[in-house]
Amino acid sequence: MLTGEESLRIEPTAGQLTIEADSRDRSYSPFHMLGSALGMCTFAVLQSWASNKNIGVDDLKVGVSWTFVEGEHRLGAMKVELDWPTLAPELWPRVVRAANLCGVHHTLTHAPEISIGTVGSESVTIEAPVAIESSRGGGQSSSALAQAVGQPKPASAP
Repeated sequence: MLTGEESLRIEPTAGQLTIEADSRDRSYSPFHMLGSALGMCTFAVLQSWASNKNIGVDDLKVGVSWTFVEGEHRLGAMKVELDWPTLAPELWPRVVRAANLCGVHHTLTHAPEISIGTVGSESVTIEAPVAIESSRGGGQSSSALAQAVGQPKPASAP
């Protein structure tokens, strides 16, 4: 369930995964997709843990929200919130420990290398720009800016 522009909630349902919104105007953004991956992974880990303990997950809800870095089109923080009304209070430490085993969580906290390639095209190799600073933090090199807009790296650039 999309609950906002920067949030969603995973709930148990029968059948196939569906994506719903609280408003017809809400669209499923790439950031909702990233939040869905984190939420579904967390839910699956907890569902598996609960199954091994013979505990039902009918009322388990996993909320995921995020904030953006000011002035940049990237996430700065993500928050996972577990809501499980029927879970015995003494089990919460184990549940939180299990939730932290989510593979997507580990992937996001230990950023993978990402490369972009092309198929069937002989294009000029363009290196990804080195950490382009935001407009608040100083200037960016003309080489990095040129590469960010798709121009090849100058031969004299380091």
